[in-house]
Amino acid sequence: MKVIVRLPPYLKRLRNPSPETSSEPVIIENLMLEAFGISDPGCVRTNNEDYYLLFRDRGLYLVADGMGGAQAGEHASKLAAETVAEHIWKNNRSEPNILAQAFEEANRRVMAAASTDATLEGMGTTLVAALECGPNLLIASVGDSRAYVQMNGKLLVITEDQTWVHEVGRRLGLDEDSLKSHPMRHVLTMAIGVSAELRIHSYSLQPNPGMQVLLCSDGLHGVVDETLIGDTLRREASLEDKCQSLIQAAKDAGGPDNVTAVLLRCVE
Repeated sequence: MKVIVRLPPYLKRLRNPSPETSSEPVIIENLMLEAFGISDPGCVRTNNEDYYLLFRDRGLYLVADGMGGAQAGEHASKLAAETVAEHIWKNNRSEPNILAQAFEEANRRVMAAASTDATLEGMGTTLVAALECGPNLLIASVGDSRAYVQMNGKLLVITEDQTWVHEVGRRLGLDEDSLKSHPMRHVLTMAIGVSAELRIHSYSLQPNPGMQVLLCSDGLHGVVDETLIGDTLRREASLEDKCQSLIQAAKDAGGPDNVTAVLLRCVE
């Protein structure tokens, strides 16, 4: 089931993409891409299983939200993120399938690590990433960490949550109030490191001046109302100030989970 029914002209879902021409790092056509990221354990948890990465030399930006007992979640998110970065570093960034390939490699490595260390058994992680590729920005996701785009005053969810709520509950016709309190509301239907069969959602975004792209864990989007997220991104402020405000909003709402935000902005 698709979240996006009417795609705006700057966004398309990738199915059988054709090769793109590579561009200089941190530059998309005549646009520069600014980036800032921040992560916080929140108000309840003592450890932080989220992990974010800004790999400006290769135009790669990502957020991972780990899960698993003890330190396993932290290990899974870090391993997955660094595997994606390593794959992007070593391979041709002009290939539009490169993010999906990197996600597949991350999945293999997380599963392999869990199979050889009993303390890591059952670990996994969500993953959402953006990659500069020719004139476009590629987006890929697994799990429920999200990518949003803010353009012309409107906030749009790019990615699709791979959760029981989204893929099962809504299909059953359950209303939103019931879904918010349902015992299955936190259950993922897909994550890096839990299955050899990986479903990756991929998109291609055509950047425009002023466009902002937010990558975040569910510690933000699952706690802070989207109206407040949109209002924060529309403010005249630095990326750091906006990210700090989003983190604080999640903590003001109780901060029940780790919260991470990576914000990109296209400038001429």
